[in-house]
Amino acid sequence: MFFWVKIVHVTSVALSLSLFFVRGLWMLSDPARLQRRWVRIAPHVIDTVLLLSGVTLAWLIRQYPPWSHWLDAKLLGLVLYIGLGTVALKRGPTRAVRAGAWVAALGVFGYIVSVAVTMNPAGFLLWLQ
Repeated sequence: MFFWVKIVHVTSVALSLSLFFVRGLWMLSDPARLQRRWVRIAPHVIDTVLLLSGVTLAWLIRQYPPWSHWLDAKLLGLVLYIGLGTVALKRGPTRAVRAGAWVAALGVFGYIVSVAVTMNPAGFLLWLQ
């Protein structure tokens, strides 16, 4: 079961990142595309699957916040990513603010993935040492 849940989780990660990246490009070049029905619904479906598979994986490997510091770091990163993503795609007052938040959100996404791969709260910062 672990293998299949991990496949679903990693696939959801890839889909979520890909769609966020494309939506950011559309925000910069053609914001009207962001109003399409499927563009407004798909991220919620993908991210729900991502969250459910992540919770299932944590349960299967018996890693639970707050006793698993790397998982705590992922969850805090997720909150920051969601906040930046909201600014990037909806709430940013100017295109420059939105673009900056989009780039920052992509960086946080990279950090979250690096924490998952290393199972260490430092994530890619380990490689800078």
